[in-house]
Amino acid sequence: MRRFAIVVAVFGTCATMLLTLVAGCNSRSAGDARRAIGDPPSETQPSLLTKAPAPVELLRKPAGDEEKWATVKGKVIWAEDKVPQPVALNLGPAAAVPPCVPPAGLFSEEFVIDPKTKGVKNVVVWLASANVPKNKGAAWAPIPIHPALAKSAVPVVLLDQPCCTFVPHVLAMRDDQVLRCKNSAAFVHNFNCQGANTFGFNMALAAGAFRDTDVPANANLISVQCNIHPWMKAYVRVFDHPYFAVTGEDGSFEIKSAPAGDYRILIWHEGMGWVAFDNPEKRKEGKLIKIKGGETNDLGEFKMLKED
Repeated sequence: MRRFAIVVAVFGTCATMLLTLVAGCNSRSAGDARRAIGDPPSETQPSLLTKAPAPVELLRKPAGDEEKWATVKGKVIWAEDKVPQPVALNLGPAAAVPPCVPPAGLFSEEFVIDPKTKGVKNVVVWLASANVPKNKGAAWAPIPIHPALAKSAVPVVLLDQPCCTFVPHVLAMRDDQVLRCKNSAAFVHNFNCQGANTFGFNMALAAGAFRDTDVPANANLISVQCNIHPWMKAYVRVFDHPYFAVTGEDGSFEIKSAPAGDYRILIWHEGMGWVAFDNPEKRKEGKLIKIKGGETNDLGEFKMLKED
């Protein structure tokens, strides 16, 4: 009997320990399940379901990729001593001048120069292949385009006529964008757009009306005029890549995510023609530059001179 009692006692103790272990395991499983559906893990008891962090090397960009692209910036300045003064436009008889025109009249936008910095506004700047086309009129070789710029982020660009002026006066766009010609004025205006390779249209627009037009890159420079108000002029340049800019009030420009390597920079102004070039006899070929990848390439100042 005494041996039987000892065996029973030992068996009972083992059973109690086994039940305690099972209960503890069940308790941890329930806790982990609660955290899996939303309960935050304890700072002192990390969740067993937490995944190990990815190796640092898997999160890095491919080696050298950032060296393939860069930013190009610079400034176009008026290099003459005297800055051209604003020229008043001849609007004709006062009775024919639309009421929205300010009392001081309108001024030519051919030369818009900041008197303090001598920066020139409305200058078109763009990049092109280092290899100049051998045949006159042939297309330039395509240049690499950053994957993020494969398509234009803005599908429509606006050329407006709020009151007897085109806004903007100089517009640069890409051939995958739509040109929206709009008349925001309270009276009829006209859009006479003429470009290269037979591109062009001439139409009247009623107050508040607009027209969307696809413009091919081979149209190159497009001159715009209003036949009703002949002093109204504007210019549009169309590109088959995203590497272009129009200078701001201080003459500065910036082109982002440009390909690294040897390229040409071309700079055009309506009143001065081609601004930067290596060969005065071949101004349309622009100026050779080297773009260093992974950094901002400040090209400095491009001087605009009458003798050029």
